[in-house]
Amino acid sequence: MTESNTPRRPGPWDPRPEDIAAAPAPPEPARVAESPLDKGQNPVWAVVSTLLLGGLIWYLTKSWVIAAALIWGLFVHEYGHVLAMNRLGMGPARIYIIPFLGGVAKSQRLPHSEWHGVLVSLAGPAFGLLAAIPLFAGFVVTGQAAWLLGAAVIAALNLINLAPAPPLDGSKALGPVLARVHPMLERVAMIAIGALVVWWGVMTGRWPLAIFLAIALIGHLKRGAWRPDGRPLTIREAVSSVGLFIATAAACAAVGIAALMPLGGGSLPVALDIAGRNLGIAG
Repeated sequence: MTESNTPRRPGPWDPRPEDIAAAPAPPEPARVAESPLDKGQNPVWAVVSTLLLGGLIWYLTKSWVIAAALIWGLFVHEYGHVLAMNRLGMGPARIYIIPFLGGVAKSQRLPHSEWHGVLVSLAGPAFGLLAAIPLFAGFVVTGQAAWLLGAAVIAALNLINLAPAPPLDGSKALGPVLARVHPMLERVAMIAIGALVVWWGVMTGRWPLAIFLAIALIGHLKRGAWRPDGRPLTIREAVSSVGLFIATAAACAAVGIAALMPLGGGSLPVALDIAGRNLGIAG
């Protein structure tokens, strides 16, 4: 059936022209108020925050190599979150540097599902490992061990972020899996592991990390609902989340061991001992 453009004569049921003119205009549809676009951190404050964070790291470690590697690794790590957020329709995402504490990637919108949230959380540590590539290249060119130390620090940064303690990435990757079993299981596990990580930070002298995690843990305890809005994980997504988490953690550990092996004379046990002593989990 087709429509014709030939005009037709008005019928008895058609409204008269004077009625149309007198009829009130239909109401305009209500507009949904949109939140203002996040313009990101002020550039000057971002530079100041970065210098404060780098200065604190240098003060605690007395090593410009570790300070530079951690700052570089932090930016690459957070940019991994930004890429995932933008790809999954949560952008435009921004990076914020928190003085003396670290950084955070902030999205414009919540994830459409908890599966998207898992992908975003793991994108940071996975992409963050790319920051070690220039440092490995620096070692190949110069033969100086300081470059390997920087690569190992970057691997440790991303591995520690996978600890399932609020607000680290590991809690956002495994939290939805535990909540699918039972919401209370997630809460109990996150609180227990969070307290353990805070204790580890205090015992190993990592005071900024311990204070940051303690504040975050208290904030989570005060929250009513831990799960954001969005579709829960399916069984397949839950299994995939655990698999991706294990693969990402294994990649972080592998990069760290690869950096420490030359420092340990090519011995894997020595490399593991160096890693354990620096993480405060070995004598």
